Amino acid sequence: MAKAPTIDDVAALAGVGRATVSRALNDQANVSAKMRARVMAAVETLDYRVNPQARSLASRSSNALALINCAALDAEPNSYYFAALELGGLRAAAIAGFELSTFNIDVNDPRRTEKVIELFESGRSAGLILAPPLSDDVRLAARLIEHGCPAICVSPSAEMRAILPGVGFDEEAAGREIAQHVVSHGHRRFGYLLGIEGHLSAEKRFAGFLQALDDAGLGSDAVVTLRGDFSFRSGVELAQQLFDAKPGPTAIVCANDDMAVGAMFTAHRMNLAIPGDVSIVGFDDAPISGHIWPPLTTVHQPIRRIAARAVERLVETLLRGPTGETTRFDEIDYHLVLRESVSPPSA
Repeated sequence: MAKAPTIDDVAALAGVGRATVSRALNDQANVSAKMRARVMAAVETLDYRVNPQARSLASRSSNALALINCAALDAEPNSYYFAALELGGLRAAAIAGFELSTFNIDVNDPRRTEKVIELFESGRSAGLILAPPLSDDVRLAARLIEHGCPAICVSPSAEMRAILPGVGFDEEAAGREIAQHVVSHGHRRFGYLLGIEGHLSAEKRFAGFLQALDDAGLGSDAVVTLRGDFSFRSGVELAQQLFDAKPGPTAIVCANDDMAVGAMFTAHRMNLAIPGDVSIVGFDDAPISGHIWPPLTTVHQPIRRIAARAVERLVETLLRGPTGETTRFDEIDYHLVLRESVSPPSA
């Protein structure tokens, strides 16, 4: 007797993954009409018959979601950002009756796009939440749409917002507001510690910062920029370079709190008073920002609420299917947290 065709045979003939075949056969809404037609044509050609037991087993992953972080695996992790994303996402998933798993992919892995696709195609996840910088990857978005994979982006770029749904806040406005606060205290020489290259949401903060300087009549020569990697260590090392320069900055603005705390460490080590000799500002409102001395002025980034809303949006898509609002962007409010690390520069 000839061997009965399997779901893998159907997937191979249709040129899709077995998870896509399963979704098409179960008439799930997150499979495009074109993809479903390809699968059904392969089913008819092979005279494939669904195995009820296999279908039951496959349905077990229908409530599984995946939060994907992407960073250099040999770099120090951001001590707060990813943890807050995971916590906010887990709580929202539990309320909705879904499971959430987190995955880390090396930002330098040449197969990172394929690995993201495999998470969906393998059936391990019914939908994906993409954290930066994956939420800025237009090519990845196109591949996810091609494979019928439901996905939502955390703090996506403007280009990504036109392709996939997203949740975030006004990064540029936040960067502008923090600069206005420091300028209002009389500072005119700045150091700015950037995040990793290609992290577009962090670049928006810097763009807002520069706009505020321009509005105050200050040119680009008022700020010295150095690029870090969001880690405490890079804040320590880059702040040393700023302090060694003559004249040095009277205020240092950092792309996140980890680097800001590193800059404060260096200032304390050099017996510089904060904020008497130098004012320092962070971004995120990580728990450490309120415990360090002096407490750190920063921007409260609503990370947990962003992650929770991303899960809610993804669950809505899975339960109701696409509604024509697939590119809608949800904006969450942020606020400036004023603490003791900023004052007018000393004479």
